[in-house]
Order: sequence, then structure tokens, then C-alpha cells
Amino acid sequence: MSALATTTPPVYMTARSVSEALQIAAKQEEDFSYLAGGTDVLVNFRQGTVHPACLIDITGIETLRQVTVENHTLRIGSLVRLDELHTFPEIETDFPVIIEAAQAVGSPLVRKTATIGGNILCENRCTYFNQSTFWRDAVNHCLKSGGDFCLATGGTKACFSKFVSDMAAALIPLDAVLEIHDLHGTSTTPLEDIYTGDGIQPRKLSKTALVGTILLPLDQGFRTIFKKLSPRKSVDFTSLTTVVSINHEGRVKIAVSGVSPKPVVVTASVDTPSENMIRQALKQAKTVDNDVYSRTYRRDMLKLFLTESFAELGIG
Repeated sequence: MSALATTTPPVYMTARSVSEALQIAAKQEEDFSYLAGGTDVLVNFRQGTVHPACLIDITGIETLRQVTVENHTLRIGSLVRLDELHTFPEIETDFPVIIEAAQAVGSPLVRKTATIGGNILCENRCTYFNQSTFWRDAVNHCLKSGGDFCLATGGTKACFSKFVSDMAAALIPLDAVLEIHDLHGTSTTPLEDIYTGDGIQPRKLSKTALVGTILLPLDQGFRTIFKKLSPRKSVDFTSLTTVVSINHEGRVKIAVSGVSPKPVVVTASVDTPSENMIRQALKQAKTVDNDVYSRTYRRDMLKLFLTESFAELGIG
């Protein structure tokens, strides 16, 4: 039987404001999921990897669909769809890498539905986890789906499901900060700080937390290089994404997706030897054989992508 045949359909509710969404969430005893584009949540529900009793549709929150400039900061609402990002001149002028990364996500149809906030929060993936319920029942369940050991490594203590967000990889080197709404108020935190490195519970956010706005500084003069490895261009989830930025002060920041349970982030000076930065990235990468490409190949491509990016930026 399919997962749908054995799973009770969730209750569907809608919210027109952040406060309304939080009020609904507070009553669900944490057994819910926020629903924006649905390109990740609904697929995972159909595969039986998540089982929310309630879906809270937040697509009607208009304040989170805006892109504005305020005090030398670009504010991108979390509900802006990936296909819409190129229509905002502020993004195209100062942060073209965001548009490049968005165009590398999914198919054209997916990009017309998926949101930038949903992509930075997409669930970690693994060859042994992202399968049907029938498949997982047949081969045994991994740690992430409630089993006793990791099917990729044979270990019993850690899940190495991959962090696969292309948008987060593009935003982190731009010093992105998240404005997060929760029952206790609104706070801000650097984007890279929300990720735990735990493949089972990959984010530090509380269950009711709602990512509202992505904040980007407009005074850094970033130059960036984006590279992605996947079996099919702009269709498959990433096997490796690298983004390298350099700001007007000569600070280099690297973010890597697809090789670890959380983004690999390296910050250095432009005077740092490139081989040292590559070595730091490889040291942080916890790559295992849970992807269509082998662990060794992805590590080799990581070195190649970074080497090429440094050359294109005139670093090292």
C-alpha cells in the first residue's frame, strides 16, 4: 500500500498574518507543518517521511511576499517564490548569485511554486531515506526514519543525511541574517547558525518558529561564484553546491551544500593561501556514500569547484 493509503489526511488551516499562524501553531501540540510552496513538505508527506496532523497554509501572509530596502539592508520575504526573484532589480543588481542559485533549483514548474524560505528549510536528504514507505519497510529503516542504524555507514550514533539547500549556500556568503517570529517574539540570527549538523534534527529552530524575512547588507560590494553538481541541470537536488564570495574588505567566505548534514562554512582573508581554505572545507565535509555520486568523487569535485572559483575571483 502507498503511504497515502495508510496515513490519515492532515487537517488543513490557513493564516493571513504571522500572528495568526503562530496562534494556530500554538494549539497544535507541535504536530503540524507550515505549508508554503509545498514542494518539499507534500512530497515528504506522500513518501511517509513526515506525518503532520495539521498543515498551516501561510501563503496568504502578504507581508512575507515583499522585497524592500531599509537602512542599507535588503529585506526578502520568505514567501517570495524562486521564479520571482529575478523580477526585483535590487536583487539583480546587488546579489545576482541569488537569482543564479534559484534558477538551479528544481524545474521551472517547481520554481513557480517553491519559496526562498522553504528552500533554506528543506529537509536533509539521503538515498536511504527519501524513498517510499514500501521501500524503507523492505530494506529496514535508517536512523532518520526511526531505525537502529545508518544504512549508509552502518553506524548507530549519527545520521549523515545531506544538507541540500542551494539558496542557503548562496545566501550564507552574503552574510544573510534571518528574522524569525516565534511565540515569544521576533529575533534575528545569522542564517548559518540555525543548522545543527545533526541529520535527524537538522535545525535549531523551535517547532513553532516562522522564518519571516531574509536580511542582506547592501554595503559590502560582494563578488560571488556559484557552482553546482547534479545529475540533471536544475532538476535534481544538489550533490554538491559551492558559493564563494569576496567583499570590498577582502574577506572571503565559502559555503558548501551537499556534502555534510549542515552547510560547510569557511571564512578567511583574501591573503589566506587557497589550499588552506580548501583544506578547511574538506575537513568540515562529512561526506558518505548516500548520493548518486560517490563520496570520493564529490570530495574531488569540491576541490575543483573551489579552485576554479578562486581563479575566477582572482584569489590566491
